[in-house]
Amino acid sequence: MNLSHIEHIGIAVKSLETSIPYWEKVFGLKCYAVEEVTDQRVKTAFFMVGQTKIELLESTDPEGPIGKFLEKKGEGIHHIAFAVKDIENALAETEANGIQLIDKQSRKGAEGMSIGFLHPKSTFGVLTELCENKNI
Repeated sequence: MNLSHIEHIGIAVKSLETSIPYWEKVFGLKCYAVEEVTDQRVKTAFFMVGQTKIELLESTDPEGPIGKFLEKKGEGIHHIAFAVKDIENALAETEANGIQLIDKQSRKGAEGMSIGFLHPKSTFGVLTELCENKNI
């Protein structure tokens, strides 16, 4: 697998409206995009820190993955995402190494990325996302 960098760190929040000003005022970051990913039942907000993004995740449905996470664990780090060159190969290679996948095939994520998640039961409790930007 060819990881190039940490693409983003996903943080579950109850409200983007409340959370965005914290990142802007305390750290001086600029929210450059807010996007709803309907099939994942989430609204996202992005900030750049060097080459890495912070992705805030607000649930649009209490029964969606972020809604369930917030109910069970509260606000906080939800996942870490790594940039890869060939996501389909990276997912296949990861599965061949005995890692349980949530996504056996990539799917569309925020910012037009192709994404796939690795199950935290196989990754020492860390929900891990692989991302490929096919637009570059």
